[in-house]
Amino acid sequence: MKIKFGEAIHSADCENWVWLCGLVVNYHLRAASLVISHADICMLSEELAERKHLYCACPQTLPQIIAGLDVESLLPYHPGVVSGVQVPLYVILQAYVDKCAHSYMIGFGLIDRIGGGFGVVYRGVLSSDGTLAAIKKIHRDRKQGERAFRMEVCVHLHSPYLVELLGYCADQNHRLLVYEYMPNGTLNHHLHLHLSDISSNQYQPLDWGTRLVIALDCARALEFLHEHAVPSVIHRDFKCSNVLLDHNFRAKVTGFGLAKTVSDKINGQISTRVLGTTGYLAPEYASTGKLTTKSDVYSYGVVLLELLTGRVPIDSNRPSGEHVLVSWALPRLTSRQKVVEMVDPCIQGQYSKKDLIQVAAIAAMCVQPEADYRPLMTDVVQSLIPLVKNSNTCSSISSGKHPALSQ
Repeated sequence: MKIKFGEAIHSADCENWVWLCGLVVNYHLRAASLVISHADICMLSEELAERKHLYCACPQTLPQIIAGLDVESLLPYHPGVVSGVQVPLYVILQAYVDKCAHSYMIGFGLIDRIGGGFGVVYRGVLSSDGTLAAIKKIHRDRKQGERAFRMEVCVHLHSPYLVELLGYCADQNHRLLVYEYMPNGTLNHHLHLHLSDISSNQYQPLDWGTRLVIALDCARALEFLHEHAVPSVIHRDFKCSNVLLDHNFRAKVTGFGLAKTVSDKINGQISTRVLGTTGYLAPEYASTGKLTTKSDVYSYGVVLLELLTGRVPIDSNRPSGEHVLVSWALPRLTSRQKVVEMVDPCIQGQYSKKDLIQVAAIAAMCVQPEADYRPLMTDVVQSLIPLVKNSNTCSSISSGKHPALSQ
């Protein structure tokens, strides 16, 4: 039988909903070059506009598929032409989600808000080699969802500090993005959700050494976007829920639905509609819509404060004067005594006071109200490298071999 791309099939023998779809792997975007030319973007836009329907064959033995047998041997697997557009090949993708089990709530979370639009994320298996993947189904009920989808595909850069986009798929009514699977979920989960589900072993507090490595990985990611990508990229929505953790708790950045490229700049800044997440927005961007790389630096500073304090950016349940993390923390970051008092209780005793003060100083510079006083992400990286090297728990994370330290 034939099933339309994105159609859900339910088996009475299993509580899982099974999604079968054709995934078009766009190999020209996986090239070594980091340059995203205007022609590439135009070609992609035309390709997405022209592709109306994608179909894949489906065997009638759904229980076998659900059981995880090799789907590749059951389904057609060859290059083809869809609506006049040449595509390299089809990869048959089995994506599934368990409505009850927490173990299927991956990376971005079951319901995700990235790029200003809603999306549902599933854990899936690429049948070609059994690779786990995260499949994000973009809801197209808003115009922003389509823009976010195209931006996620266009801003497709290769770095060990960015979540890898493995492929995408589009038809008339559906948009799917397929990413590498990050088994330890989001940084937000580990910093904040363990407080609300203390009985669960799923999210445990991160130790000091791990937090430092995560901070350096994130700084490397933004440095890459700002300084090494061509054209350079402003993330515009950097936050804890857009930082994913692999099996070694190494961090990678995702969520490029709101990103802006340097080609959009005039005189070094972008005038744009204010989008993003409350609590992470740089004050000059929130008030005037003027966007620069220093806007990302501010957002990074907020995340660094979360790593230090364990607090969320906005918390109305806190006492008066403590609702906004930056406003509460900034005057304390320059006090040797107060900075110790504001540290997350989960990491008390794990750090040297000297290292803590240095990290606090970096955070204070990043969240300066005036954009010109904030550092470049390159400077942040260079400041964090010796701190990570000095961390007592650094070697326990990856045997002392950090790509972040060797670059």
